Amino acid sequence: MRVREFQEPRGWAFVVGAMILKPLFLLTTKPRWVDGTKIPASGGCVVVMNHVSHVDPLTAAHFCYDHGRLPRYLAKSGLFKGRVLGYFMRAAGQIPVERASVSAVGAYDAAVAAVRAGECIVVYPEGTITRDPDLWPMKGKSGAARIALETGCPVIPVGQWGAQALLAPYARKPDLFPRKPIHIVVGDPVDLSDLAGRPRDAAVLDEATGRIMAAITGIVEGLRHEKAPLERFDPRKAGVSEIGNPHARRRKTNEEESG
Repeated sequence: MRVREFQEPRGWAFVVGAMILKPLFLLTTKPRWVDGTKIPASGGCVVVMNHVSHVDPLTAAHFCYDHGRLPRYLAKSGLFKGRVLGYFMRAAGQIPVERASVSAVGAYDAAVAAVRAGECIVVYPEGTITRDPDLWPMKGKSGAARIALETGCPVIPVGQWGAQALLAPYARKPDLFPRKPIHIVVGDPVDLSDLAGRPRDAAVLDEATGRIMAAITGIVEGLRHEKAPLERFDPRKAGVSEIGNPHARRRKTNEEESG
């Protein structure tokens, strides 16, 4: 059941996607949405979320759709290569990203244009499923901050917990039953106003990204009823790959050493 009506045309891709996915999620999850109306009903905005499962974009889409917004994602380019899925994602206005590539600049430009056109962009600032051993939000990347500072749009922090029970990070099969609670909570907009007029150098982007990650982490702490580590996990410092399944790489190394 939608909390509020859409103020923009949905298009066939969103209508078909909702018809297929919503019944599946209602059968396999118990959604608990809190303060979703803090997402602006119209106008460009950036929704920033923590990332714990490959199913996150689907649960976030369900959440945004229920609150009258059509989410646009910065999605890895490989998802667009399939004929059917690629066609569907382009029809839904999703934005391909070539991760760890100079082509990522084009995705940034597309995201800025989408926000200026009044669309809702969903960004996972961590850039991938968290590498933190306990699934806390890890060190963020600057993409969301750059989009927000360039456009002046609201940055809406969202914390979510439970999707990892439905599909564990890099698991091959979902655990569909019994139904899994999926909790999503929206916080107040992240205040970046004092940074808007400053040069967007590394210090400013780090400060803005730090505020965004702190807001997300605070919400996740409330969901988990725990305190996050004082220092966010940094994959580069830990020597952990930021692309692909780090567990698969570790297994391969162990097999080679034992062989």
